[in-house]
Amino acid sequence: MVTIITTSTRNPCSSSIPQICFHNTVPSARLSLFSSSLAAAAVVVKCSNNGSPASDDGSLKDILSGMVDERVEQLLNKEENKALLQGLEQASSRVEIAKRQLAEIQKQEEEARVMREYIDQLESKASEIAESQKEISEARAMVEEAELSLNSASKEMESGMSDKDKERLQSVIAASVSAVVGTLAELPISLSRVTSNTQLILPLAITFASCALFGVTFRYAIRRDLDNFQLKAGTSAAFGCVKGLAMLEAGAPLELNASSIVSHAFDGAVYVSENLLIFLFAGVALDFCIKLRILSPFPIERT
Repeated sequence: MVTIITTSTRNPCSSSIPQICFHNTVPSARLSLFSSSLAAAAVVVKCSNNGSPASDDGSLKDILSGMVDERVEQLLNKEENKALLQGLEQASSRVEIAKRQLAEIQKQEEEARVMREYIDQLESKASEIAESQKEISEARAMVEEAELSLNSASKEMESGMSDKDKERLQSVIAASVSAVVGTLAELPISLSRVTSNTQLILPLAITFASCALFGVTFRYAIRRDLDNFQLKAGTSAAFGCVKGLAMLEAGAPLELNASSIVSHAFDGAVYVSENLLIFLFAGVALDFCIKLRILSPFPIERT
């Protein structure tokens, strides 16, 4: 039988709080207190046989903690609480798994954010590179166009210079052929008028220069109209008349009498006829050279 003694002074327990002690015949006992909100609770206080109280608050706390642990262990060992315990453990494990998954998701989201920032930077760099490449392509196209223009201009200049050099050479050939043939045609006429060889120098030199000029003019006048006889004859006649009349002017002055007029008219006809013959020979020689392709008409055909 358990006897409960409650004292306020000089009791085996502390004087500040009421204590629960047991009879000497019972070595230890447990007291269960049930609350309206809890299923069950028990407090067991163990005192010594001689009724000596606990030394301090620490010993009381240890006693209460031991009793609570023992009661909790009893509650956990019950069959109806094992299912709850297992559910609690499973819920705890699911919570831990969810926490790990959440941490993994947060980590993946952070990595995805960093990756998006990196991709944005790459896209920005790619757009800048594309713009730079476009500018480089445009600059390259402009450079190529300038090079083509420069090459074309250089070729045109070279071609123009080459054509001009060829034209000059053909003009020199025409002047040489005309001068040689005209001088040879002048030689018999000059020999009939002079008495010494030294007197041939001046008329032959004048004829050589006139025929050289006639050759260049004949080539530029005829051009490629090689079958135009009137043009050829007209060019020769023009030079013959000019040179013959110049020779008549260099002779004796004209007097206002019939004999002087007839004499100048006869001399003028002779001079014009002689020079006309000279330039006709020169023109025939030039036409012959053109037909034999020794001399090229103006302008030279570009191949």
